[in-house]
Amino acid sequence: MIISKTPFRISFFGGGTDYPVWYENHGGAVLSTTIDKYCYINVRYLPPFFEHRHRIVYSNIENVKHVYEIKHPVVRALLEYYKIDRGVEVHHDADLPARSGLGSSSAFTVGMINSLVALKGGIISRTKLAKEAIYIEREILKENVGSQDQISSASGGFNKIVFHTDHNFRVEPITLRKERIDELQNCLMLVFTGLSRYASEIAAEQIKNTNKKKKELAAMRQLVDHAVDMLNGKDPIMEFGKLLHESWNLKRKISKRISSPSIDNLYESVMKHGASGGKLLGAGGGGFMLFFVLPENRKKVKEALKELLEVKFCFENDGSQIIYYAPQDM
Repeated sequence: MIISKTPFRISFFGGGTDYPVWYENHGGAVLSTTIDKYCYINVRYLPPFFEHRHRIVYSNIENVKHVYEIKHPVVRALLEYYKIDRGVEVHHDADLPARSGLGSSSAFTVGMINSLVALKGGIISRTKLAKEAIYIEREILKENVGSQDQISSASGGFNKIVFHTDHNFRVEPITLRKERIDELQNCLMLVFTGLSRYASEIAAEQIKNTNKKKKELAAMRQLVDHAVDMLNGKDPIMEFGKLLHESWNLKRKISKRISSPSIDNLYESVMKHGASGGKLLGAGGGGFMLFFVLPENRKKVKEALKELLEVKFCFENDGSQIIYYAPQDM
């Protein structure tokens, strides 16, 4: 039996420049961190005593005899890709809901790959793990996805991820004093809007608009470097919030589907109550919003958000891990 634990991520700056349609011509970069909220995947070979050969447990339960009958697209694709020739049982659990802007789909793919490689008695590097996940999602499943989520979940940590025009990437850990990291974490509020959405559908329009939004995407890429310089310098931490606000205003221009009247109203209300900036996480349309709020303003902001759920979190550094390994007889 194998159990993997794979973190979700928060993307601060540069989202949109991690799509091939952009970085193949211009390069790209994002600033993001993984957080202590996880996707757990339990995989084992299934004993041959049941009517079904494969059992997949997530928000649905599937008992099937053949891989091609599996409805979960990632599980089906990965069992075929890794040529799993025995019956398997897969259980998925997560700390936060799917389709919420925290990279949960890619965390699942990364965790599933890590688990299946371990099930077969192998070890996979973080770089290869990320590349395999990107390949599966983009080339096999034909999803409209960027490249940051898979790399973040595989690598873990607070990083600047640079995307090269040849599809290679570089992960640059952000090295900050503990006091500066704590200062940043204490100003971040993660709030669930209650809305879920299919990121691939929203991303499709963003990809379509890329050539018409070069100015906005170039500015969003520059904000990555501005944020890193600001964190490493002596500027007040509130400047990070102002950069988030600038980034959100740019992101909203990429596609009309990224935001909505209800999200705009929520954002404006939180800003009036003391936030310095914020953004909708992920492709847009719903899910989680991140706000930058100085500690002295947090009480007022909480009052504005009293109908919504705030999720406490901390940064994490471990990335996708195999946390339990008990090999079975082949």
